[in-house]
Amino acid sequence: MRTRSTATSGSDRRVMSRAHSRVSWSRRDLLRFGGLVTAAGAVAPLAACGAGSGSGGDVELQFMYWGSSFEQKAVNEMLRQFEDEHEGVSVQPLYTPQEYETKVNTLVASNRAPDVAYMGATMGYRLAEQGKLVNVFQYFDKYPQLANRLPGTYFWYGKDKTFGTQTANEIMLLWYNKAVLDEAGVEYPPAKADEAWSWDDLVEAAYKLTYDQEGRRPDEPGFDPKRVRQFGVSVSVQYTPSWECLLRSNGIDLVDEAGTKCLLDTPEAIEVLQNLQDLMYEHRVAPTPVQLGNNAPTTAVQLQTKRIAMVLDGQWILLDMSQSDVDFGIGVLPSYGEPKTTSLGGASVIFTSSKHPDEALELYLFHNDPQHVDLYKNGLWMPLELKYYTDPEAMKSWLTEGVHPPEYKTAVVDYALNNATTAIGQRLKNMDNISEVLTPALQRVEGGKEKVADIMRSVVPKIDELLQGWHPTQEL
Repeated sequence: MRTRSTATSGSDRRVMSRAHSRVSWSRRDLLRFGGLVTAAGAVAPLAACGAGSGSGGDVELQFMYWGSSFEQKAVNEMLRQFEDEHEGVSVQPLYTPQEYETKVNTLVASNRAPDVAYMGATMGYRLAEQGKLVNVFQYFDKYPQLANRLPGTYFWYGKDKTFGTQTANEIMLLWYNKAVLDEAGVEYPPAKADEAWSWDDLVEAAYKLTYDQEGRRPDEPGFDPKRVRQFGVSVSVQYTPSWECLLRSNGIDLVDEAGTKCLLDTPEAIEVLQNLQDLMYEHRVAPTPVQLGNNAPTTAVQLQTKRIAMVLDGQWILLDMSQSDVDFGIGVLPSYGEPKTTSLGGASVIFTSSKHPDEALELYLFHNDPQHVDLYKNGLWMPLELKYYTDPEAMKSWLTEGVHPPEYKTAVVDYALNNATTAIGQRLKNMDNISEVLTPALQRVEGGKEKVADIMRSVVPKIDELLQGWHPTQEL
């Protein structure tokens, strides 16, 4: 069950869409929060699952992380490889799929922090400013693979200060069921940014892909919006990374350049958010929260069962999609002007309390290297280093036939390199508190009973009071 703001910060990392269930925690929730909560709110014990035993070596490290059972298997295998390649070093995996942030706080307070760990953005900034996380900038000269990552993947908290980078990169995309579009005679969404659909193009396609139980479309007489068999498109309003890129495409951001004035009451922002609301209530081509339901299947299942024809969701669902029976495709997002997508991902960090800082750094560099983790080849993660987006040979090392579709190079690799802006949750200070105000407003937008302009004009002054500026950025 989701227990925190769905508009929250880039304390991020992990998957799935609103269509990925309102009851169970999804990778998207993990992307936001950096942790999980059980339905009853209980704290599960830390467990060392599967990989190294944490004994038998001269140096013992702990690696704390979250994720699905699939990710657990892949990470534990990576840790085994690390032990094999680093004689005398053993790593105890602390797989923590529930109450992650609570457990990190407990370990830090008791001086038992792990050596290396996944970390949500908000907690990472707080711990870094307290001096509890290693500033990895000091290692840039020695380790080019750390210095040459995508600019938006770093978590800067001062000049020449970064507590790390994202564990992996992710972006938002437009997914679709090819068979459904073929049946309706709808052209596939463009896979190149400079050919992106306009918003009107998306709406037009969604009309053709929406049917009620009698096969009538929304623009045909007798259409029954209460008995929709197939929706044309689905976009989460509460999940900020889904649409913040549309704002940037329309020429603005959620907050001004100084980070002191919220822009959600501007005509550009109102246009974008009203368009999202209109998909559900005016055009009736997207499911409302009620129609989606509290136990909605995953995006892959929604596409496979033809409940939804197109879904705006993250790159991370490629793992599920490639293992499904769906003949799927990937397109770039619709554009209002300049094509844009959102880049996001939770951090990985090294704790300053580590008794073995050199080995902890080696593990840090090892843990998200595509040479050692198959989560890149299997579709869950995208690499961090620039070379994997620009060097054809490096790209071949992680792009996998049968997993990454033919259009992936332009629709994802090029799109991430040239058109992505890091999620606001990774860049804006005080995002958790801001989200506590923004989320109820976005729920009102999804409810459809009020005009977006009225909602935003009521909430923007409250957000302005909470703004503290942007986290720093730095050119390398």
